[in-house]
Amino acid sequence: MVGRLGPRPDGTVPFSIEFNPPRDAAGEDRLWRAAREFECMHPAFASVTYGAGGSTRDRTVRLTGRLAQETTLLTVAHLTAVDHSIAELRSIVGAYADAGIHNLLVLRGDPPGDPLGEWHRHPEGVEYAEELVRLVRGLGNFHVGVASFPRGHHRSPDLDYDTRHLIAKLRAGAEYSITQMFFEADDYLRLRDRVAAADPVEGAKPIIPELMPITSLRTVQRAEELSGRPLPAALRERLERAAGNDPEGNRAAVRAVGIEIATELGQRLIAEGAPCLHFITLNFAKATGEVLANLGYTVRPAAVGA
Repeated sequence: MVGRLGPRPDGTVPFSIEFNPPRDAAGEDRLWRAAREFECMHPAFASVTYGAGGSTRDRTVRLTGRLAQETTLLTVAHLTAVDHSIAELRSIVGAYADAGIHNLLVLRGDPPGDPLGEWHRHPEGVEYAEELVRLVRGLGNFHVGVASFPRGHHRSPDLDYDTRHLIAKLRAGAEYSITQMFFEADDYLRLRDRVAAADPVEGAKPIIPELMPITSLRTVQRAEELSGRPLPAALRERLERAAGNDPEGNRAAVRAVGIEIATELGQRLIAEGAPCLHFITLNFAKATGEVLANLGYTVRPAAVGA
């Protein structure tokens, strides 16, 4: 999969997208509309998230298989260790392989119900993502990515500890990492520097930054939940100024500022040599398409509302 991270034919940096398993038929229809829109934009890959504790396991496997078989998108499936025995993990990987999926993003995962709660290893499972990487790589010819954390994982006591764990996952066979979402480019650059300083060989592997265009004040809360970090105060102030005293009435203004923020971050990351931009889409194409257009990508105009 890493081979897809080279420059695009038009010279732009590759980008990738992330989908969430929909909750109902209407949500699935929306996801498929977005997938068709994104096909026209030619992302390097599309990943599909995996619910905590396997809460969306069957839906994720089915959806990822359909994306692989019915679209031109290279699909990357998420796989987490939460509440799964090694036997169950082997079975899930086998189901992905049967669906023609050989690209996995391997994560330890968060506890169901409370992502910040205490993590408990399954009695017959694995403790760390490093072990899961080794398990997957031992099951066949799979391309494996892992998560990285610009400001450190919330369970890491310090950044050195966090860096060591990322390097261990890369040494176990991961080919790249995708960061947790962030909003300040310096956090990404410091992560990249830490890994390169600690292990130049593993530090040469791609670290892909994750972005999410904010389209409403409600998505600010979602962004903070997904990143585990509060939005930087200066960015929150920009959004709140746009909202004024009427967040609903000024949704268009809030959205415009959110697109500006994502564009500014993308511009800085590209200038600093990021190998790819990974967008959380929330199963919509329009906002990501607007950011890409602002960054100089060729984007077809017919877009799904977001």
